[in-house]
Amino acid sequence: MKFFRLDLLTLLISLFILNSCKRQDGIGLGINDQNEINGSLIVDTNIVINTVADDTAATSGMTRTPLANFTDPVFGTTKSVVALGVNLPNGAAYTVPAGTLTIDSAVLVLKYADGFYGDSLASRYKINVYQLQKKIESKTYYTNNHWDADLSTLLGSKTFTARTHDSITITRIRTDTLDTVQRVAPQLRVPLSKSFIYNNLFNASGTILASPTTFQSTVKGLYLSLEKAQASDAGGIIQLNLGSSQIDVFYKVVTAATSTTSSTIDTASVTLPFFNRAAEVTHTYSTTIQAALNNTTTSQNTVYLQGLAGLRAKLSFPGLDKLVDSSVVLNRAEIVITPRAGSGVPYAPLPKLTMYKLDIAKQRTLIQDATSSDPRSQTSLFGGNYNRTTKEYHFLVTAFVQDLIRKKTVDYGTYIAPVDTTLVNTTTGIDVAPSTQTAARTIIVGSDKNTPGYSIRMNIIYTKIRK
Repeated sequence: MKFFRLDLLTLLISLFILNSCKRQDGIGLGINDQNEINGSLIVDTNIVINTVADDTAATSGMTRTPLANFTDPVFGTTKSVVALGVNLPNGAAYTVPAGTLTIDSAVLVLKYADGFYGDSLASRYKINVYQLQKKIESKTYYTNNHWDADLSTLLGSKTFTARTHDSITITRIRTDTLDTVQRVAPQLRVPLSKSFIYNNLFNASGTILASPTTFQSTVKGLYLSLEKAQASDAGGIIQLNLGSSQIDVFYKVVTAATSTTSSTIDTASVTLPFFNRAAEVTHTYSTTIQAALNNTTTSQNTVYLQGLAGLRAKLSFPGLDKLVDSSVVLNRAEIVITPRAGSGVPYAPLPKLTMYKLDIAKQRTLIQDATSSDPRSQTSLFGGNYNRTTKEYHFLVTAFVQDLIRKKTVDYGTYIAPVDTTLVNTTTGIDVAPSTQTAARTIIVGSDKNTPGYSIRMNIIYTKIRK
């Protein structure tokens, strides 16, 4: 193998020859004022923003169902009642055990879900259980569906403190063996009327117990409401995981003696699941919020966003096409939203917001930067999360704004709203549907010129191509 060495003299000669060349038409371009590319920044604070009511949201079959009685000092009072559809054990025909049955206890087991909002320390709560007057069906219900209950007969009640993350210890009933003690996930256990369960299950006719549909029509369902133990309490919004909740019935069976056996007494249990659940949500707003909702003509200095299908913000961008010439190329455009200073105490701001537009049919749809069908989108950078350090929300809207400037899209309505952080679009990871899965609220700075640097704004970085 041979090795070649480029000595110092050869290297110096080569550098001298290359340095003496004056022609630049080989590779690359010389920099001059005609082809230099620069990025410019414009901060647009002329966004028109208003508080508007959110759309109704589906509540049946959701991962989290709100049970609420919460008074916010700024927003007003939010209440949510729950309707539960009770099913036969295992959702199939049921045969009553032989022997003489006596119910020891019947317990409505309500599993907690993440998402409590309100006062979990000072406030005490009281849950009341009644029977629905009309059967709950296996269909989709919304926040504005009204439920009536037989309020003359209280089926169950319990006063409690919301400990939504504290596990509890219960006694587990086991058939033909000793009972045991076990630790279970956070839950609320409400004693139910034993006579109600006995009459509708153990003493029901064979026809009723042979068909889940007939049983559901007979029982109709349960109605849950929440009270504050003290009227002066703030209260709260409790999210329940009703998909894994149920009614547990513990009973004794006495088997009569025969010619060959003696009588026996045993304990057993049976579980009644829920086949559907729904919530009716009502917001009674303060005069401050009502005034904001009534103002639809001028941009607001303070804007209110609220979960549980409460409030959202409508945006428009007047003069955007005059702010930036249509021949420019946008490098980046983002909308920055800042909560009012101190508005996150004592109730934390929404952890995430979403942004969407309406199509020509007035249906919610993803903006260009949030949809995977647009090659310009960057869905992973779209934003909406609350940054606790900067105390801001950011949305990347480059493609959307570029199309508005070039009039390639029509603004039929653009909105910023609370969003369910547990459900996302399976393709983009971005959800725009109204939801009751999030209960928090945020008070943001709108077009307030007296708070420079905090009002809603659009940062636009663009390049002007010289012809």
